[in-house]
Order: sequence, then structure tokens, then C-alpha cells
Amino acid sequence: MEYSIQEVARAAGTTSRTLRHYDDIGLLAPTRVADNGYRYYDETALVRLQRILVLRGLGLGLPAIAGALARDTDAAGALRSHVQELRAKRGRLARQITAVERTLAAIEQGGEIAMDTMFDGFDHAGHREEVERRWGADAYARSAAWWESKSPEARAQWQDELHSLNQDWIDLAAAGAAASGEPAQALAERHVAWLASIPGTPAADVRMRAAYVRGLAAMYAADPRFAANYGGGPGAAFVREALEHYAAERL
Repeated sequence: MEYSIQEVARAAGTTSRTLRHYDDIGLLAPTRVADNGYRYYDETALVRLQRILVLRGLGLGLPAIAGALARDTDAAGALRSHVQELRAKRGRLARQITAVERTLAAIEQGGEIAMDTMFDGFDHAGHREEVERRWGADAYARSAAWWESKSPEARAQWQDELHSLNQDWIDLAAAGAAASGEPAQALAERHVAWLASIPGTPAADVRMRAAYVRGLAAMYAADPRFAANYGGGPGAAFVREALEHYAAERL
């Protein structure tokens, strides 16, 4: 079946002008343009429009949406990811509502405001701008949705695993291990697996993994904020050398 641009705009809660703009920038072309100039859209186009609207609702700009659509050509697989992201957003909003209701009740009833719960569900991602600048808004949206979907217990466990990984790097460097040796390379493999477990990052894409790992390795050593995770400059340099060797030999 095909639907006119007016029917699609009305059903999607948007405007014909917006749909024409999407066509102009190559985001959503009509399936067919009749001799009279009327635009028509089939079901494939409607699915693409739904994905566009979902990604807009998740905070992505049009260039980032275009990139996401170009990368994720499997519509069904992409929609499954979108469902997870929307559920995470719904859960985050539910926690925000609960937190605000608790604060309101405390104010109205003269109770104590609990600071440890009043910000539950709000965005604590202080590095959003940096993530989006380096790897795109789509990467941030996916990884943020993945993080928000975790329970407090799962988040604590994930952070414990990260702390353990960092400490193992510090201990191995302090022991004078060779960056190309088997212990360091086994730890590098574990580190890359940890990176690849985060949806939305280039590490999750096997085609981009090697370049991404090399780039991160260089950043660990160059940026004092990251170097501190490995005990400072010498430790970060050891991690960089080990990851660069792993990327060259095994990725």
C-alpha cells in the first residue's frame, strides 16, 4: 500500500513541509512521485520514518540520524535496538517522576529531603559532549540507553569490574611485565572485550575495533584524566603499548 504525504504527516504527527525537507536532505525519499507532483510512501518508507522519529526523540540531530540509518541497514535489528533504548528512556523517566514526587512530598509534609535519591534517573553523564564530539551522538544515545537500562546492582557490578581491570593494569606495570608478553596481552584481550560490551561504541563494531582501540590507547597516555586510572603516566604508557601491540597482532 501507498499513502499520500498528507496522510503520512497526519499519522506521524508531523507536517508535509518536514517530510519534504527530509527528502531534500536525503533522509527520507518518497517511494513514488506522481505526474501531478504528489508524493507517496510505502511501508518501507514508513518504517524508515518511524526510525527517524524514534532517533529524534532520543535526542539525535539529523546528521547523526542519517549516519545511523546508513550504518544500520537491517531495519528489524535496528528497531529491536530502538525498543531497548525507548524502554531505557521510559525507565529513566519513571525514576525521575518518583524522585520528584519524593521531593515534593518531603516539602509539603515538612520531611527531610534525601539527596541520595532525589537525583535518581537524571542524566549524570558529564562527558556527553566529549563522547558525541569524538564518536557521534548515536554512540552516546546507545551507550546511555544501555547504562540506564541497568539496575543499581548491575551498575555497581560493572564499576567493580572496571576498577578490577584498572588495578590489574597497575599491578602488571608495577611488576615490570613486558607489554608484548602473554600476561599483558591476556589483559589487553580482557580490556578490548570490556570495551566491545558497551553498545554504540566503535569497539562494538568489529570493522572499527582495531582503529578505535589504538585511538583509545593513545588517549589513555596523552590525557591525564585517563592516565590517572592506570597510576599515572608510566602506567598509562604501558597500557598504550600493550593495547597497540594487541590491536596490531590480533585485531
